[in-house]
Amino acid sequence: MSSLAGAKGVEAFALAPDPDDPQLTRCVDGRDQLGQPVSLNVVVERPLTLYLNGTEVVTLMTIGDHPELLALGFLLNQNMLAADDAVTAIEHDAELDVVVVRTRSEARYEQKLQRRIRTSGCAQGTVFGDIMERFDDTRLDTTAELRSSWLRSLLVQIGRQPSLYQKAGAIHGCVLCRRDRPLVYMEDVGRHNAVDKIAGYMHRNGLSGHDKIFYTTGRLTSEMVIKTVHMQIPILVSRSGFTAWGVELARRAGLTLIGRAKGLRFVVLAGAERLVYDLALARPPGASS
Repeated sequence: MSSLAGAKGVEAFALAPDPDDPQLTRCVDGRDQLGQPVSLNVVVERPLTLYLNGTEVVTLMTIGDHPELLALGFLLNQNMLAADDAVTAIEHDAELDVVVVRTRSEARYEQKLQRRIRTSGCAQGTVFGDIMERFDDTRLDTTAELRSSWLRSLLVQIGRQPSLYQKAGAIHGCVLCRRDRPLVYMEDVGRHNAVDKIAGYMHRNGLSGHDKIFYTTGRLTSEMVIKTVHMQIPILVSRSGFTAWGVELARRAGLTLIGRAKGLRFVVLAGAERLVYDLALARPPGASS
């Protein structure tokens, strides 16, 4: 099946943005460059304070949808919660803008926090080192592949999906995909929040990352690369560009890193061995199909 044919009649996203949710946008009146009155939809930002059991971890600025997934994904991607930690409940209080993740036993971050409080007074300084240790220990699937026809189909399907970006802008989107099918589409004011929501969804639904493709509208920074590797997803794609450290880390982890993906065009700066060029316009000289 061709990529464009595959974009028609595709199964619905398992989870996708709801641009009609009145809690996510607000209509604001203003004036344009001619002084004429205008009304504009703008994205709503709200704080969400995250607790791990009895420990306050962070306050995130978010659009407020899927707070449970955001909290769970944040803790996993920050290495504050291990994949095998037994989560017994995730409680969200919309009035207080609080979400509490509860585990059966004390999580590793809480144990570390107590140790650090007794010494230097803060555990946050050790978080980055833990993240990078986990990053270096992660092994991505070397048999995964991305066909250029799949990429073309994914871009078409994602572009057709109604989104908050289309309605109000000022927002980032991330999509979890498998082959030429987009599965889960999340948006937020920060791309890191959108990534964490997908990480939370994957954990809750027992989804492995080894055969997945991750798409983002944001830049391919070190943070995006680290989070993708933590989710054990071997392929990261963006319509935007790269940072040097993002590329360096992708090469270090064996991650396929593709940027500037629009229409039939894209650039791959790491992990090119996973690419299969099966579209005539995308096939470089001498490449096998």
